[in-house]
Amino acid sequence: MITLSNGLSFFRAPLALLFLQENSSLRLLAVILAAITDSIDGYLARRYLSTSRFGAILDPAMDKFFVYFALTVFYTEGRVASWEAAAMLSRDFFLILYGLLMCVTRRWKSIVFRSVRWGKVTTALQFIVLIGLLYNTSFPWIAFAAFVAMGWLAFLELFQLTAPAPANLSE
Repeated sequence: MITLSNGLSFFRAPLALLFLQENSSLRLLAVILAAITDSIDGYLARRYLSTSRFGAILDPAMDKFFVYFALTVFYTEGRVASWEAAAMLSRDFFLILYGLLMCVTRRWKSIVFRSVRWGKVTTALQFIVLIGLLYNTSFPWIAFAAFVAMGWLAFLELFQLTAPAPANLSE
């Protein structure tokens, strides 16, 4: 279903392709527009009652595509080390771990596709770091450790959303 909000999410894919140009201004524009579209697509979907399961999956998928594409370009240009890129993407490791846990415990049907606070914070920090990498900013290791911590917090938040309700012990 193509809606305004889904169109904004899709827009991040061609924006990522701007990283193929070695033009700092185009790359900066791409990151800024990606951040703006990410911040308003969900709002517009809720505002115009066009939320959907497809949109709930599309939005983070396009965020990931954009960040993965930009990081790959920066990695090939030697602007980011492999451990730094891995740390920036560690949230996705935790998402995979969460998905595997839901499959093993046979609770995959209880998964609700929605954004979580720590996922949004991670994406915002990824955009900030991408801008910094664009201008050869050197980040301390603690900044990359924060990505791992936020990935863990997103995992815990997701796990809490799908945890079975505690039994009533007063009976």
